[in-house]
Amino acid sequence: MPKMKTKSAAKKRFSFTASGRVKAGVAGKRHGMIKRTTKFIRDASGTMLLCDSDAKIVKKYMPYDR
Repeated sequence: MPKMKTKSAAKKRFSFTASGRVKAGVAGKRHGMIKRTTKFIRDASGTMLLCDSDAKIVKKYMPYDR
C-alpha cells in the first residue's frame, strides 16, 4: 500500500500543539487595516486554536503530524 501524502497547503498553514489540538493564524489581516477597528486588529494577532469540527478535517490532510 502506498504512503499517504500530506497536503502541502495544510502543512504551510497549520501546526499541532503538544496535546494534539490544531493551531492556525487568524484570518482577515492581509490588507485593508485602515477600515478595521483597533479591537479587530488586536484580536486577530497571533494564532488561534481550531474548533473540533475544523480540526478533524485538518487532521485528515496531515496524517503524520500528530
